[in-house]
Amino acid sequence: MARDLTMKMAYAIETDGLTKCYGKFEAVRGLTMRVPKGSITGFLGQNGAGKSTTIKMLLGMMRPTRGNARVLDLDVNDEKQSIEMRKRVAYVAEDKRLYDYMTVGQIIKFTKAFYPTWNDDVEQRLLDEFRLPLDRTTKKLSKGMRTQTALLLALARGAEFLILDEPTEGLDPVVTEKVLELIVGAAADGTTVFFSSHQISEVEQIADRILLIDRGQLVLDIPIDAVSQDYRRIRGVYDEPLPPPALELDGVRRVAVDGRVISVLASHNAARIAEHLRRHSAGGTIEVLPLTLKEIVLESLKRD
Repeated sequence: MARDLTMKMAYAIETDGLTKCYGKFEAVRGLTMRVPKGSITGFLGQNGAGKSTTIKMLLGMMRPTRGNARVLDLDVNDEKQSIEMRKRVAYVAEDKRLYDYMTVGQIIKFTKAFYPTWNDDVEQRLLDEFRLPLDRTTKKLSKGMRTQTALLLALARGAEFLILDEPTEGLDPVVTEKVLELIVGAAADGTTVFFSSHQISEVEQIADRILLIDRGQLVLDIPIDAVSQDYRRIRGVYDEPLPPPALELDGVRRVAVDGRVISVLASHNAARIAEHLRRHSAGGTIEVLPLTLKEIVLESLKRD
């Protein structure tokens, strides 16, 4: 379901050294990243990595300690520009917060009044697909239905940018698949999508690009095509330890040694790296293996 991006590069999100501190603890540390307009970008990281804090700073809900961020070419630290930005961005929070005293029908009508770009066709289609009870208060909805209601309010707005924090949380597999299709459909219509998720398989299914943060820092930024085309694991068996210069090669991201076995994670240049290692193997076997996105993420999160 991933798509090729052929448009001239422009960015929906640009950050430069974005940092958020709570006392001496740095939740986000010098984060510099770019999210292309028109893309579906998956934002990955373990619990506590800084994903939600980053999103709140991007939306102007939280001021950074230092650093800069622009969303849709607007400065999030400038009050007037931040307000203008939020008019153009639809956000679904991780907790799917709604007005508990309103029914589903009332919260749709209430939200609709604020947005002249509201799409009635999208509203009706999602009501039919999700089978949401219009007369039930949102407080009495199941977790899955709260998520569906929040997604309806975001998707029907006609916003040019969707920021989704765990959009499929609490959904069964059938509805999850529908939501992923809706996200891809919105992107096909020109909407930029930036979503955080713990479900690597979902990200791999629909994303054009992957951003991975760990302890508040960006550790991986790759187009999804690079997973199948460029990333490789190269393994070799050696009788003697390799001299350090033999592993200082373009494209080598990580080296692991287990007894006589050396495993190299390559982000590109795999053929040349393998050939270089063969010259040091004294006839030993060199394997070049493909990697899944899950393997790349897990390798990127390993700490020396």
